[in-house]
Amino acid sequence: MSDSIKSNPTRKTHSLTPENKETPISFVQTDVTSAKFFYLRNHFSYPSFTYQNHWLSISGLVDIPMLFSMQDIRKLPSKKIKVVLECAGNKRSLFQPKVFGEQWEKGGMSHGYWKGVSLLTLLQMTGIKKEVKEVIFESHDMGTQPSTDQPLPYSRSLPLNKAIHPDTILAYEYNNEPIPYKHGFPLRLIVPNWYGMASIKWLKHIKLADKEFGGHFQTKDYVFYPHVNNDNDSFPVTVQNVNSSIQQPTDLQILSTGKIQITGIAWTGKGYISKVEISTDGGITWSNALLKKKESYGWVSWSFEWVVWQTGEYTLLSKATDSHGRVQPESPFWNRKGYGYNATDRVSVKIE
Repeated sequence: MSDSIKSNPTRKTHSLTPENKETPISFVQTDVTSAKFFYLRNHFSYPSFTYQNHWLSISGLVDIPMLFSMQDIRKLPSKKIKVVLECAGNKRSLFQPKVFGEQWEKGGMSHGYWKGVSLLTLLQMTGIKKEVKEVIFESHDMGTQPSTDQPLPYSRSLPLNKAIHPDTILAYEYNNEPIPYKHGFPLRLIVPNWYGMASIKWLKHIKLADKEFGGHFQTKDYVFYPHVNNDNDSFPVTVQNVNSSIQQPTDLQILSTGKIQITGIAWTGKGYISKVEISTDGGITWSNALLKKKESYGWVSWSFEWVVWQTGEYTLLSKATDSHGRVQPESPFWNRKGYGYNATDRVSVKIE
């Protein structure tokens, strides 16, 4: 399935070294994002290795430490799941006051089919000792600590209950093709419902441990810091917030009177999207949008027909609710690193 793109836009570049680019989300017309437009989020330069020499090791608190080749992994029972991956910093540019970091707009996210092996399948082969609390994942992605110049691998962990969920998979295909190199070839961890930092690319090693992992990207980065000058009340970034985005019309677009289709997407890290409401008067009144279908791990497309005959300037808002009763707030939860923005989405249009 390919994207139908208006005006043939490209991904917006935030940086080239490392490479960070966002999906032209307002112009993606299909439900699945092609690899060509999938967002790129990197902390370091791309790693270098070959498929033939790629092995995945599993060690730590297991009964039998094992080493798996890609051929071994591909022989195991597979599953395909539709997942939206969202950078934790998606929409960071919308925070007020402004925060440091890549100024993502609405395109730090993409959506498609991932095929691979349940991590649980491999862990059942190695065995899981009863004292295990966390599963640690290490990537080939490597840089240096800014303050010490010491090697810094991209490593994170999952609590055991999330790691052994049947839909936490080690993926080797995206949209029925091998995962592109820039998106984690040949093996990527996919963690549905969590922000994208958990879905580690270029997976190299898995270790089972009996205590919490203290790596940089676990305890320093990808943490909510609610205060400007101290780390009090901080807590880790994990499950995606309920969220929505208006795709069309775009902000500051000039439109004609008559029937106007307002379209967009909504997603959540808990349950599924149960309702999307649209306001065409800046939040005074709300009406329900039409949802396409329920998605547990993906985004749901929605639409609303707006009939407007009076010229002027209008503020359009979208507000999603999920099956757990979580509702997009009017204002975001401000935090120092700019994670998890999910305030009601808004665009301004002019009717002539």
